[in-house]
Amino acid sequence: MTLSTTLQLRLDDVLAELVHARRQGDLGRLALIAYCEARRWARDAGKSALAELASEMITRSPHSSREAFLREIDALIDEMQHLQFECGQAPVRPLDPSSRLAPGH
Repeated sequence: MTLSTTLQLRLDDVLAELVHARRQGDLGRLALIAYCEARRWARDAGKSALAELASEMITRSPHSSREAFLREIDALIDEMQHLQFECGQAPVRPLDPSSRLAPGH
């Protein structure tokens, strides 16, 4: 897969923001980045399925729990890292499961 340099750099930025917000447990920031930044990037890159995923995880009915929302965020991060790898880029450092905040923190 080939992306323009601009799209590759934006992918790096969006992923870095997602991973940082995930490590901080900032649910509001995660929702904002997923809906605004990740969705916009996916649309610009022609990844309509990823754009739809990012949109639906925010706009559909409320999540059953904080953990359910975080699992969807983790899946979004994984998918974006996979795209980054396909572009031949070194992926943003994967989210270390031990660094994830415990539920309720």
